[in-house]
Amino acid sequence: MKTIRTTRAMAAWSERLRREGVTIGFVPTMGALHDGHRSLIRTARLRCDALVVSIFVNPSQFSPTEDLSTYPRPITSDRALCREEGVDVCFEPIAQTLYPQGFQTTVTVPALARRWEGAARPHHFTGVATVVTKLFGIVRPHLALFGQKDYQQAVLVRQLAEDLNLGVAIQMRPTVRERDGLAMSSRNIYLDADERRIAPLLSQALRAGQEMIEGGMSNVAAIEQVMRQTIEQAPTIHVEYLAVCDPNSLEPLSVVANRAILLGAVRLGSIRLIDNRPAKIPGRKSRTTQ
Repeated sequence: MKTIRTTRAMAAWSERLRREGVTIGFVPTMGALHDGHRSLIRTARLRCDALVVSIFVNPSQFSPTEDLSTYPRPITSDRALCREEGVDVCFEPIAQTLYPQGFQTTVTVPALARRWEGAARPHHFTGVATVVTKLFGIVRPHLALFGQKDYQQAVLVRQLAEDLNLGVAIQMRPTVRERDGLAMSSRNIYLDADERRIAPLLSQALRAGQEMIEGGMSNVAAIEQVMRQTIEQAPTIHVEYLAVCDPNSLEPLSVVANRAILLGAVRLGSIRLIDNRPAKIPGRKSRTTQ
């Protein structure tokens, strides 16, 4: 496995392979890799000739009150996982190379970013959209994979790739979960024993809403009430949002006519967890594909 740290070397490597007709897959990450990332890497490895994984903790998507300085950076184990999975290049740029002095351009996807995570974390998605656009321009992949756990992010990236004609196919892969249903996340290591015990309530709440829809329930107010009641079994969990949305626009629904995405975010002490579940009214034919 090759480690590349400069944008120039990364671009040159990709350009050489593209000239040779090699299909390049890309999994962008912020490191602290877990089995969710491993699943993305394995899928990309099967579908592409060459595979790049980036490890970059992007400062522009953190607010001053968030955990940039303490975000986990286990680079040795991250590289080991990449090596085990047959990654060809581990791209590890430093912030100064991606954001040099005088850098002033940003990318926004305003409609998709205005609710949910965008409302809870102002400027977060501007940072995500900007760094992903830069990484696509440097790596020039044919295929990029994102996890469903960060559903809003994946939908936003798919939109920007389409809008800006970036020439990369975006694929969203299913969330990988712990045995008790908790969505795998790099931030789960921050949970203490009591928090870890009750953290799966978010997944359970979303699952309850999913089962209601798949059982034929279309009344969103009733679905959201059940989800909230599930969460409120533990008074130490603070609900930021629980919503039933259109899976493409992410706008909230009042009635589920066909397909929906159930989104949730909670706080356990200082730790913030997000998750989601797709759902579909049985017997309704989809007008679009995801």
